[in-house]
Amino acid sequence: MSQPEVWMRGPLPGIPSLLQPVAHALLQAQEEIHAMLNAFPDNLLWQQPAGVASVGFHLRHITGVLDRLFTYASGKPLSDIQLAYLAAEKTPEDISVQQLLAALDEQLSKTIAILEATDENILTDFRGVGRKQLPSTVLGLMFHAAEHTMRHTGQLLVTVKVLQP
Repeated sequence: MSQPEVWMRGPLPGIPSLLQPVAHALLQAQEEIHAMLNAFPDNLLWQQPAGVASVGFHLRHITGVLDRLFTYASGKPLSDIQLAYLAAEKTPEDISVQQLLAALDEQLSKTIAILEATDENILTDFRGVGRKQLPSTVLGLMFHAAEHTMRHTGQLLVTVKVLQP
């Protein structure tokens, strides 16, 4: 018997009330990604059917976006390591599905820990994004991290289905 979606299982312990939807979406994405890639072969990771983004890219991108957006939410600029990761997200590498999933899981664990430690009183605080310091807030960045993750999860699902009908 399958479980209901994460958001229908009730509040997550330790997560502030206003950040529950962010955590629910991220954990839902994690479950869906693991389920869809359960038996996905490594040799298809970098295939781009009809020119769409590869499975490998989506996994790396979700991991990187979470790291980058939560860095901005903390009020810090991106590091050289984060910028190098961003530049390499589309570049195929000799890596397995399981290694990419492990990296995603590690980043999701860090992200959930940040949500747990976030004081709801700072959610509307200004946060600048990127070199131009485009305007956002702590909550805006965290919400965008969740919706962006789900957007790529959906794209990933379609790519997997096309590559493995």
